Amino acid sequence: MPFEITILGSNSALPTSDRNPTAQVVNLLGRFFLLDCGEGTQIQLRRNKIGFSKIKHILISHLHGDHYYGLIGLISTMNLLGIKTDLHIYAPSEIKSLIQPQLDFIKGEMTVNPIFHPLDFKKPRQIFADKKIEVISFPVKHSISTCGFLIRELPREANIRRDMVEAYKIPVAKIKEIKSGADFITPEGEVVPNKQLTWPPYKPRSYAFCTDTAFHPPIAETVQNVDILYHETTFLEDTREFATKTWHSTTTDAAAMAKLTNARKLLIGHFSARYHNLIPFEKETRAVFPNTEIAREGKTFTILSERGNRE
Repeated sequence: MPFEITILGSNSALPTSDRNPTAQVVNLLGRFFLLDCGEGTQIQLRRNKIGFSKIKHILISHLHGDHYYGLIGLISTMNLLGIKTDLHIYAPSEIKSLIQPQLDFIKGEMTVNPIFHPLDFKKPRQIFADKKIEVISFPVKHSISTCGFLIRELPREANIRRDMVEAYKIPVAKIKEIKSGADFITPEGEVVPNKQLTWPPYKPRSYAFCTDTAFHPPIAETVQNVDILYHETTFLEDTREFATKTWHSTTTDAAAMAKLTNARKLLIGHFSARYHNLIPFEKETRAVFPNTEIAREGKTFTILSERGNRE
C-alpha cells in the first residue's frame, strides 16, 4: 500500500546546476499525481525511473513560470510516445489559454487528451476523489492566486479477525456490518463486542504541499495532523525582508506552520538560488521543529501504514 513522495525539483524561480524548479510525484495506492511541473520535469522523471504513462493527474499550484513551464514539454513527449490517456490538469483557469496555442501546433493526432479543471482560490475544495483517496486544494498566501494541495487516504473499515469468524461461526452475510462497527449476537443470545471481532483499521495517511506562500495560519485548519507537510523555505531567517517583499517564507515560518498543523514530519524546499549550501536551512528549521528534512532532488519519502489504537 504505497504512499511515496519523490522530489524532482526543490529550487525556486532560478534553477541551479544541481537544483531544479518545483516538481514532485506522489504515488498513493498506485495513483500518481504530479505536483507542479517546472522546467526540466520530464528529465527528472526519467532520472527517477517514473513512467510517463503512470501520470494521469497534474496539479499546478499557480502560474509563476517555475511551476508550470515544463508542462507543454511533458505533454508533447507523452504524445510522441503514443501514450493514450486522459490527462487531468488541476490549475488556475488561465492555463488553458496559455498552453492551448502550443498544443495546437503539435503535429499529428493527439493521443493525450488534456482535461482542465479550474482551481478555487477562495476556500478549500475537493478536486479529486475515488473510493480510497481524495485530493483537496486550498488557498495559500502569495503574490498571485495560489493553491496548496492535501492528498490523503479516506478512512478504512476495520479488518475482521478470521479466528473470531471461525470461533463464533459468523455468517458471511454478517461480516460487512461487523466491519462497519456492529457487534455480533450469537444464536444463544451472547453479544460479542465489535472490538473483539476486528483488528483496528489502518490510520488514513496524508501529505500536504504548500508552495509558494508566506506564513498563513488558515492553512492549518485544512491540513491539521498531516503525516508529512511540505512547506517552502525560500529564505533563511536573516533575509526575512526579502521573504516579506516576495510573499515567501523563511525557515522559522515553515517550522511554525509544522507546529501549528501538528505535522509529524516537515519537508522544506523551494530554496532561493542565492544559497549553495542548504545545511543552514535544516539547522534553522530543526531548532524550532526537530523532525525536519530537506526535500532533495531524487529522494523519496515514504509514509508507512499504522493500525489505529484501541481505546
